[in-house]
Amino acid sequence: MPRVNLEGSSAIVTGGASGIGEACARQLAAAGSKVVIADLNDERGKQIAEEIGGVFVKCDVTKTEDADAAVAAACELGPLRACVNSAGLGAPGRTIDRSNVPLDLDKFSFVIKVNLIGTFNVLSRAAAAMAQTEPMDEDGSRGAIVNMASCAAFDGQIGQASYSASKGGVVGMTLPIARDLSAVGVRVNTIAPGLIDTPIYGEGEHAEAFKAHLGQSVLFPKRLGSGEELAFAVMECITNPYLNAEVIRLDGGIRMPPK
Repeated sequence: MPRVNLEGSSAIVTGGASGIGEACARQLAAAGSKVVIADLNDERGKQIAEEIGGVFVKCDVTKTEDADAAVAAACELGPLRACVNSAGLGAPGRTIDRSNVPLDLDKFSFVIKVNLIGTFNVLSRAAAAMAQTEPMDEDGSRGAIVNMASCAAFDGQIGQASYSASKGGVVGMTLPIARDLSAVGVRVNTIAPGLIDTPIYGEGEHAEAFKAHLGQSVLFPKRLGSGEELAFAVMECITNPYLNAEVIRLDGGIRMPPK
């Protein structure tokens, strides 16, 4: 069975205006897919979409109407074959602070809402559109979904309760969703990145020194991963027709310490 051919198809990448999402969007476009950049960053999102021949849709992943708009835009470009859920955020905070005050529940809930519920919101609506396409091959394949977790799902550090819980939820729902969607020929996989060099670390000499220091904790190679390397794994999940229901750590072998 050959690799999945994305020529003439469409794809959705949430968080596609920067970092990991941007790298995935560029590789999907290079493989022949018309990509919908679903992001809140208008300026950067429109710029990336123009560069890769896709379209930008302003999207809050927690809103069903925004997810539906992204899916509709994709379906106008071609049959929807790929959805990459890369949008996410973190809000560090200890369960109780140094004065024994509990973490604000709204802060905890917000991270869960964006990272976990937002992922499910977009993927479920994308899956519904994929289910209505014609199969691509004799197996009945119709598309692939790739979700973004984190090594924090397994090695959550001090202050990462909400982030780890959200990403652990993404890990935990991978298999049941893959089982749900097997009936319509849609595969589901999750990537759990480690330390990836994205704009979150800032720019300049200080940022570079900080990233170099962080990289020394990686088993090998002793550096941060790149968005491009992460996107390689995402593309494997999309184009390898037998890769399904897996959670893949992409972290250079790092196991995160408590802090």
